Amino acid sequence: MGDGQRGFRCVAERPRFDGHLFGVRTLTFADPAGDEFERDVVRHPGAVSVVAAHDDGTATLVRQLRVAVGTTVLESPAGTCNVDGEDPEATATRELQEEAGLRARHLVRLGEVFNSPGYTDQRTVVYLATDVAPCESRPAGPEERWISTERVALRDVEVLVAEGRLHDATTIVGLLLARHALQQDAGGGPG
Repeated sequence: MGDGQRGFRCVAERPRFDGHLFGVRTLTFADPAGDEFERDVVRHPGAVSVVAAHDDGTATLVRQLRVAVGTTVLESPAGTCNVDGEDPEATATRELQEEAGLRARHLVRLGEVFNSPGYTDQRTVVYLATDVAPCESRPAGPEERWISTERVALRDVEVLVAEGRLHDATTIVGLLLARHALQQDAGGGPG
């Protein structure tokens, strides 16, 4: 956390749970006056999210069951950085193929976001995939075997959010970043 702690400091960290994808820790912090307090934190290895953009101004999203919220969610192909030694770009390439059945000739890192910094250290690297072509998908789990794909217009992101069709924050950020990057590349200026 470095200089961003503004006088707060971590004085202890106790494990509470270790799963195959994340762990839960109780952190004891001291505030600038020295008073201590505890917070439970989910430790996560990180993730990637890929906006697969097409020449017609659309992007391929996937719809899959997300058991934590009890429904299917429309989102960018994404996944946890859970393969030892695999860099995020390789994870993005793998997830795009597994979930969307797409391969990209160009993959550009757009940015990095904290998913929910109130309780987890998860960071997601967002990529833009262009010059995409179909390939054989390779579902990696039960949810992915039942995944479907949908294309949405990048110009409609705000409308999709307002209508309640898009809820995943990382996907929304990724689509907006992708739209901006593609407009810049096309000479369209900001916006």
